[in-house]
Amino acid sequence: MKKGALGRRVGGPEKKHVSRSTSAGLQFLVGRIDRYLNKGRYSQGVRTRDPLYIVVVLEYFAAEVLELARNAIRDNKKNKIIPRHKLLASMNTAHGGVLLKTNPVLLVKENEKAVVNEPTKSFA
Repeated sequence: MKKGALGRRVGGPEKKHVSRSTSAGLQFLVGRIDRYLNKGRYSQGVRTRDPLYIVVVLEYFAAEVLELARNAIRDNKKNKIIPRHKLLASMNTAHGGVLLKTNPVLLVKENEKAVVNEPTKSFA
């Protein structure tokens, strides 16, 4: 490679950009967390290593939760992880596909359905 007037390299192959996530061997994106930290104004300044530490902790927690879920489906002889395994076992999810226990007093009876479903008159 040639050297320029200031002793810097001139010409030659350019190095490919390597992301911080790839260089650290992580799956979560360090750049995205960095952007969110800077945009959110959580502190006066964000150091270079701060988002990396956060991503490492988040990835560790995600791996732990997935490992617990994997163990739960193996115990139940299933082959798919669903939100109900371990972490959210006692939580009710809206439109989660699980029928909740409803008190019989709250259910509408057949003879009351006609009264409930009558259209109301509008005064236009």
